[in-house]
Amino acid sequence: MTRQRAKLWFVVASVFALLNLGAAGVAAVAGEALHTAAHIGLSLLGAYFVWRLSPRARRQEMLAEQEAEPRLERLQQALDSIGLEVERIGEAQRFTTKIVAERAHAAAPNPPREAGT
Repeated sequence: MTRQRAKLWFVVASVFALLNLGAAGVAAVAGEALHTAAHIGLSLLGAYFVWRLSPRARRQEMLAEQEAEPRLERLQQALDSIGLEVERIGEAQRFTTKIVAERAHAAAPNPPREAGT
C-alpha cells in the first residue's frame, strides 16, 4: 500500500470512528439502547483501524524488520558453519570406511594355492 493510500485510509477510519461516536451520543439522547450499542461497537471498530493504520504502528513494524536483519545474518552464518561441519563429518566417515575396508581386505586369509600353479 502506498503512503498516500495509507494516509487516506487513516483519515477515512478516523472520520468513521468519530461519526459513529457522535451518532452513539444522538442515539443515547433519543433513548435507543440497541442503536447506541451498535454505534459504540462501530466506533470501537473504527478506533481499531485508526490504531492499526497509525504511523506509530508502521514505525514499530519497520523497527522490527530492522532488528530481524542482524538475526537473519547470524542465522545464515550458523547454517554455513553447520554445513561445513557436516561436510567434515562426511569426509571423516568416508576415510574411516576406507581404512576399515583396507584392513579387512589385508586381514582376510589368502586362498590356498593349488600345486603346480
